[in-house]
Amino acid sequence: MSGSFHAAGSWLVPATGVAIEHGTLMSGMAGKQAVLLGETHDRYDIHRWQLHILAGLHAHKSAIVVGFEMFPRRCQPVLDKWVAGGLDTQSFLEEVEWKSVWGFAPELYLPIFHFCRQFKLPMKALNCQRALVTEVGKLGWDAIPLTDRDSVSPAKPATPAYRQYLFDITGGARPDRKAASADDPEFDRFVRAQQTWDRAFACNMAEAHRTANMPLVVGIIGRGHLEYGYGTPFQLADLGLEDVAVLLPSDAAFQADADPSRGAIADAIFRLDTGRERD
Repeated sequence: MSGSFHAAGSWLVPATGVAIEHGTLMSGMAGKQAVLLGETHDRYDIHRWQLHILAGLHAHKSAIVVGFEMFPRRCQPVLDKWVAGGLDTQSFLEEVEWKSVWGFAPELYLPIFHFCRQFKLPMKALNCQRALVTEVGKLGWDAIPLTDRDSVSPAKPATPAYRQYLFDITGGARPDRKAASADDPEFDRFVRAQQTWDRAFACNMAEAHRTANMPLVVGIIGRGHLEYGYGTPFQLADLGLEDVAVLLPSDAAFQADADPSRGAIADAIFRLDTGRERD
């Protein structure tokens, strides 16, 4: 397998295997409609990386909205109150029902929340009601009344490549699984549920971008919704936002060339320091 060496603390463009300077990348990203920062939810180092990217983007662009997978739409008034300075940290976590709606250690995300508050960057709730994901997965969109869709429109159907990706990352064919392949109808329920999240994030990001000052929308989202442009980027394009980039962190010293069948995993990848300590 061919590929490129990826030095720690540097950016690599996986489509070409060529390094790119941080300042050059941030300047280019600031002109996008949306930039999606993929994460592994429980890693402090990745959330620090997201914070650093936000700071880099804000140096080039003042009009930024930061969208979070962690919050359903019903939490939006609390996010607005937080950014305006109307809540202390503990009250904020209680009012967004952090333990029940997300559950990961709040310390993972608090530096990003405080950054938004300090610089008065609007925070946007990107998620939908969990019940919607369950019902769409089980019944499909046609069975969901318009009043129960939480402002989410039906997802553009998944491509065969996305179905295969989802099938592979969830374990592939195995004895305890009903679905024998990615195109097995038994896999439809999972795909519909995943795409409900993809579409919810995209709908709310598009809404945030289409305001008077057309801000850059930065999405803080799990990387499984972003890789290869299959999930949320695919839905954003369907909603008319095509000038979108995906940035991902990596631990690997070697980056394989882009898979011809899938393309590049992201627009740029940053190789993290190997330390994952909290402090």
